[in-house]
This record gives sequence, C-alpha cells and structure tokens, in this order.
Amino acid sequence: MKTARRALTAALATTLLAGGVLLGQTVTAEPAAAARMTCNITQLKHDAHKERERAAQLKRLGAHTEARRALARADALEKRARQCQDADNNSKPPLWK
Repeated sequence: MKTARRALTAALATTLLAGGVLLGQTVTAEPAAAARMTCNITQLKHDAHKERERAAQLKRLGAHTEARRALARADALEKRARQCQDADNNSKPPLWK
C-alpha cells in the first residue's frame, strides 16, 4: 500500500513539475501578436482605389447596398494605410541623436 501511494505521489509531483515548466516557457515566450508587422502602404492605397472604382461601378448598376460596402472597405483600407504611415513616421529615431 505504501509503495502505491509513493508511486502515485511521485507521478503527481512529476506531472505538476512538467506542467509548471511548460507553463513557464509559454509565459516567457514572445507572443505572436508582439511580432513586428509590416505594411505595404502603396498596395493598401492601390486596393482602396480599386474598391472605390468598384463601388462607383456598382452604384451605376443600381446595387447601392453593395456599393456602400465597397466604399466601407475602401475607407478601411485607407485608414490602415494611414495607420501604417503614422507608425513608420513615429518609429524613426529623432535626427538630433
């Protein structure tokens, strides 16, 4: 009876230690969201322009709901391009250093 209890306790302790090591590794690892994300600003602007052209064509064809959606996508692409441009401008070191 004592040997079974010891074996069970040892197995439980080993499992807890192994889980703690794995948990410690995941906490200290760099999150995927923190990785540097790059933007292609010219491509974003080009895609926004294409969406605006598509919206105009849809509006001419009478599909007003789809045209509004295309305009919303174009606005989102332009906003993302502005965010990337601002991030690039703010990440450069100052000239006086």
